Amino acid sequence: MQASSDIFLGWQRAKGADGAERDYYLRQLRDGKGSVVVEDLAPRGMRRYGRICGATLARAHARSGDRVAIAAYLGSKPRFDDAMAEFAEAYADLNAVDHDALVEAIRTRRIAATTGV
Repeated sequence: MQASSDIFLGWQRAKGADGAERDYYLRQLRDGKGSVVVEDLAPRGMRRYGRICGATLARAHARSGDRVAIAAYLGSKPRFDDAMAEFAEAYADLNAVDHDALVEAIRTRRIAATTGV
């Protein structure tokens, strides 16, 4: 979802690890636009960056359909906001578990990894 067209977008059909063919939505990694080094953000900057990303995503979704119908569907109560926050927290927890598993796999040499690249 995005608010305007992007010449760096495309798709590709490829076989997955399970051998099944799938269509993938792709975007060129380096496009010459500015970016933020998220790892260097202080908490205040991260909050602002999150708000900017959220607003951009909301704008893209609003342009994908009838924004009045979407707003009416979401309503004015915080149920949607609460559900999104709960999902984000659960996803962050899962990400932490996945990262721990990756670090353990590197430590036990089940996978090879390099740092500082």
